[in-house]
Amino acid sequence: MKGSTGLTYGGRGFRLNVMSAEIHIGTQGWNYDAWVGPFYPVGTRPPEFLTVYARAFDSVEVDSTFYATPAATTVRSWADRTPKGFIFSLKLPQEITHEQRLRDVTGASEIFFERVRELGDKLGPILVQLGPDFQPGELPALVDFIGRVPKDLRIAIEFRHRGWISDGVLALLREHNIALVLCDGRWIPRKLMLSLKLMLSLAARPTADFGYIRWMGPNRDLVDYTRVQVDRSREVDQWTDAIQELAEKVSHVYGYVANTFSGHSPATAREIQDRVGLSPVDPELLGEQMSLFLHR
Repeated sequence: MKGSTGLTYGGRGFRLNVMSAEIHIGTQGWNYDAWVGPFYPVGTRPPEFLTVYARAFDSVEVDSTFYATPAATTVRSWADRTPKGFIFSLKLPQEITHEQRLRDVTGASEIFFERVRELGDKLGPILVQLGPDFQPGELPALVDFIGRVPKDLRIAIEFRHRGWISDGVLALLREHNIALVLCDGRWIPRKLMLSLKLMLSLAARPTADFGYIRWMGPNRDLVDYTRVQVDRSREVDQWTDAIQELAEKVSHVYGYVANTFSGHSPATAREIQDRVGLSPVDPELLGEQMSLFLHR
């Protein structure tokens, strides 16, 4: 429904104004024992993690699918443990992206696409994360892969080689409504303003009717996921500009924070939610919600 201020609310998403996108902010994964205490209520067991997570965020990026296509029962259990309107974004298996380099001689992508459809309307974008050694000389493999992707699926591609960021490749993605992932990873120049200037520029000319953002951090040195250890408020300020730029041009924006961005991704995700006008859920309230749920 619409608020009196002209802000539009729909499901669990939030629209900055009547012309802007529905924004979904979450984390990369949910299955972290280190989150018990600082995020999950003390005593939360791993089988309960996803259900509790979904009380704080309305979307998650699934990293485990990068390592193997999940069983149908697993996919259905994800759907069963989350509320209506929850969205899963899933990584395409590395067998396809890294081992077969998108050539998919075994039909693995067809199996994956069929399997994840078990999520029904909870299926969000599929992330195609390519390695830094996947270089522009392999353009024919990318073109062939894009031609084989079912048209009803949303695809987001993350290039980890700067050579892919060209007008021709952007035009190819735009032709097929495939999102270019905006990311702050190590393959992007680490001078803050230079990297964010590039991302803001790309946000101003999206290649699909949805946007996809990933916050990784410059390295993988952070291994303590219980607390924020790096202040990235300045970067979050700049990324908020990118989200707002995207939100004026697409219907949905999906954004996911890695633990390696600041040390504890739920905290950063809540910070981003707050910046874009969403209402973050205090982790202390998750315990109360879980208690009410268990005693219904």
